[in-house]
Amino acid sequence: MKFLLYPHGGSGNHGCEAIVRSTKTILGGEFSLMTSCQEEDIRYGLGKIVNCIPDRVQLSHRNPKFYLAFFQRQFFNKDNALDLLHFSPVFEAAKTCDVALSIGGDNYCYGKPNYIYLINEQLSKMHVPIVLWGCSIEPDAIDNQMLLDLHRYSHIYARESLTYRALIQRGLQNVSLVPDPAFLLEKSDVALPKGFVKGNTLGINVSPMIIKHETIKGIVLNNYYRLIDYVLNNTDMQIALIPHVVWGSSDDRKSLNEIYNHYKGNSRIVYIADNNAVSLKSIISNCRYMITARTHASIAAYSTMVPTIVLGYSIKARGIAIDLFGTDKHYVISVKSIMSETQLLDDFLWLTDNESIIRNHLVSMIPVYLQAIRSIKSII
Repeated sequence: MKFLLYPHGGSGNHGCEAIVRSTKTILGGEFSLMTSCQEEDIRYGLGKIVNCIPDRVQLSHRNPKFYLAFFQRQFFNKDNALDLLHFSPVFEAAKTCDVALSIGGDNYCYGKPNYIYLINEQLSKMHVPIVLWGCSIEPDAIDNQMLLDLHRYSHIYARESLTYRALIQRGLQNVSLVPDPAFLLEKSDVALPKGFVKGNTLGINVSPMIIKHETIKGIVLNNYYRLIDYVLNNTDMQIALIPHVVWGSSDDRKSLNEIYNHYKGNSRIVYIADNNAVSLKSIISNCRYMITARTHASIAAYSTMVPTIVLGYSIKARGIAIDLFGTDKHYVISVKSIMSETQLLDDFLWLTDNESIIRNHLVSMIPVYLQAIRSIKSII
């Protein structure tokens, strides 16, 4: 089969990269990846497994099609003519695909995804079957416009039960609950950096996104500092700072640099260099615990049986934890709820007290998850 994957912001977000890689593993076949950053995807190796195609053309007065689209907009009230031209590579690639997969993730979580609405409407007119793939959606965001768009999908795969129930409650029946495809992401073993002790290193990820959602200025980093101080003073564990998104607009390294500089010169703190998703999963799998702000860093940890705490700000982290553990208490900390500088440390101490229970639970649950994900191939 031939698949079209869209929209994809680039592999500088290694969660986006992980979805593409694992989707290719699950479904096989030929893939055209419509990407807004082809250079990133090639740099991190996606070009070796899928055909990476720029998803838009620049609107230029030198392009005769620009004048045709402009004429249609001005004189035939076709308001979206220029936008359709802008995303014309998607529609051209769709002509030869069997199924178009809209990479869900959290693309429906941050404001109105008008460009997705535009693409879906046009693909529907072209009679291309479209599937919403591994999505999380905030229930309050589902307005009538979004609902109309969601009804265009042949099927929707929600990656956690909070989204699944919200979609069912809004009258959508073409919905299934299946874990995020990235649980199935393969890992590529890499040499661990100097100072990283396999099985006795605390992995730490923090992002500018969660800091933007804090209600008390500075409280997120202060929680990390209290946790790290405890680990350095009361355990023999090493600490690895692990970036998982390196986009200029939301680069984890900006926040991790603050932590690294705060403890500058401490040999027990290791800074992990940027790498592709399969290498980062390998590093995370060798951690004893993981504290993360990025969803797909948590999925890399869960799927390799690493006890994990997520600092979250949206439905996705809560839903994934509830489905895995039956509760999000201790496993997810809502950034907006942080009022104490020891909140993260308190939950970390609970995590360490229950380490073997959590690890054994993941050992029993993850194979079930992986089988559920593999089963999608025959359905698609």
